Amino acid sequence: MDIKLRPAIPEDAEAVMRMHLQCHEEAYGRHLPPEFFAMRRATLPGRVDNFRVALAAGDIPMLAYDGLGLVGVAGSGAARDADAPVGLELRWIYTLERVHGSGAGQLLLDAVIGREAAYLWVLEDNPRAQAFYARNGFALDGAAKVMPPEWHSLPEVRMVRESVQQPSTTLAR
Repeated sequence: MDIKLRPAIPEDAEAVMRMHLQCHEEAYGRHLPPEFFAMRRATLPGRVDNFRVALAAGDIPMLAYDGLGLVGVAGSGAARDADAPVGLELRWIYTLERVHGSGAGQLLLDAVIGREAAYLWVLEDNPRAQAFYARNGFALDGAAKVMPPEWHSLPEVRMVRESVQQPSTTLAR
C-alpha cells in the first residue's frame, strides 16, 4: 500500500472532519452509545468551521492518503498541560481501520513528532493504540484524567517518551 503525506489545507476541512468522525466510530464504538455519534454527526459543520479556524491560525496537521483517498491525520504542538512532562504533545493521530497495520500511522507519527521527546493522552481501554505508542518508545507515566462529560467521562492515561537517538552511521573498524 502506497501512503502519501501532505499538510492539510483549508479545502481539506470537511473531508478531514468526516474521516475523523469515522475513526472515532471505529475506535470508540464499543465505549460510547449511538446517541454520542449521532450528536457528533449533527455537529459536524461546526467542527469543520473550527478546523478551518485552526488551520488559519497555523495549526496544520499532516494528512495521509492512499489510492482510495484520505486515510489518516495527525498533529502535534506545544504542550498544553501545566504539568507536561516534556514540551511537545502529540495532540491527535487517527487512521481508518482499513489501513491499520499498513504503516500509515507510523508515517504520520514520524512526520509530526520525528524523534523528539513527546507525550500524549490515550484512552485507558485502547490496547491497540497503547501498543503502537509503546513500539515507538512511549510508556505510561502514571498520570490519568477523565474526558469531559460529553465524552461520557472516559478515562485517559498519559504516555511519554524521551527523544529517540539517531541510529549510528559510523562503521566499526
